[in-house]
Amino acid sequence: MKKLILIATAFAAALALPINNASAGEGKTIVGVAAGAGQFNTLVAAVKAAGLVDTLNGAGPFTVFAPTDEAFAKLPAGTVETLLKPENKEKLVAILTYHVLAGKVMAADVKTMAAKTVNGKEASIKVDGGKVTIGAANVVKTDIAASNGVIHVIDAVLIP
Repeated sequence: MKKLILIATAFAAALALPINNASAGEGKTIVGVAAGAGQFNTLVAAVKAAGLVDTLNGAGPFTVFAPTDEAFAKLPAGTVETLLKPENKEKLVAILTYHVLAGKVMAADVKTMAAKTVNGKEASIKVDGGKVTIGAANVVKTDIAASNGVIHVIDAVLIP
């Protein structure tokens, strides 16, 4: 337990963020917090196109590793537009649900592990010297609270 606390403390210190950001999401669901943040416009559009708004507005709790608009911009040209087309909904759902864990996992609970995502596949989470990655993405901000879970901001889109 001491090791986990030390890892979480180093993680939060390395990112210069508070461990608890409860006021950010008071009364707002994950979708509401993301929509109001201003840096997740592409993610919110994708969630809408995939038909996942009701799910992510549900009781949860959920942990979402949320790619920023900049993360989506790193994808090859035309990728986002293609994924948002109705005929690609199944692929979009698979990608988005790969960013979601069932349950609420705060920074203090993060450890190196293979985490089962809502899409059924495992994502590799690594903690190394206070730096946390999930797949090829860096976790750049943690513990953005929502009424039905938590958001951790990542700098790349995870592809299952």
